[in-house]
Amino acid sequence: MNRSRKANHYGTVCERRAAKQYGLDLDRASWHDARFQNGTPVEIKSAMYRRADGSPGRFRVFRKYHDRLRAAGGWYAFVVYQPRGTGLQVRQMKMTRADRLPLSAWYGAGGHRDSEQTKLAIEDVF
Repeated sequence: MNRSRKANHYGTVCERRAAKQYGLDLDRASWHDARFQNGTPVEIKSAMYRRADGSPGRFRVFRKYHDRLRAAGGWYAFVVYQPRGTGLQVRQMKMTRADRLPLSAWYGAGGHRDSEQTKLAIEDVF
């Protein structure tokens, strides 16, 4: 499995774990991954604790989806994981309102998702 497919697999596993932990209904759209029972949208972000090169992971946030989530009164669920054997270990999990996210400068995403992005260090979220 290549790196991109592994990241997608790990992200999906983290989404399921966050949904179970926080009682969310998975409801994927371009700008959110789940909803609370009352319909409030939640975007689930995951980051690997340490990448293969030893550097810490980061959460990628895309501006147009973030703006839409904020306007809807949405939340983020952040999951930090570490691959273990054929699975993964969740190291930390946290929820925060979208309007309380510690964001810095936005910059081009290289055409990805047609939006600007920012990256958040794990320690900035936790």
